[in-house]
Amino acid sequence: QVQLVESGGGLVQTGGSLRLSCAASGLTFSTYAMGWFRQAPGKEREFVSRISRSGANTYYGDSVKGRFTITRDNAKNTVYLQMNSLKPEDTAVYYCAADFGSDIGRYYLTHKYDYWGQGTQVTVSS
Repeated sequence: QVQLVESGGGLVQTGGSLRLSCAASGLTFSTYAMGWFRQAPGKEREFVSRISRSGANTYYGDSVKGRFTITRDNAKNTVYLQMNSLKPEDTAVYYCAADFGSDIGRYYLTHKYDYWGQGTQVTVSS
């Protein structure tokens, strides 16, 4: 049974930082690209970032470029999202997701991903 478990969310002030983690089990982690998405109340789920199987390639949504960094540790079956210079508009539930497919194609679409975590809340106060 595949499980993706996010952690590290919380309440932070504008300009602060958080580091999210997503621990995977039940799958061969190194064969999956990993992504982060977020969803604010009343909004659609939004692509945040993606990292390829080896970690060699990373991708970011325009709203987080230059502020967020995605990394992975295949030995620990974990993907991370370092979030710096946080803004109130970053407030959302953050989800990690696993994609068995390649980076070719529309990797920013939710339906490309095979497995999802339950999410972790990030709240940025102004």
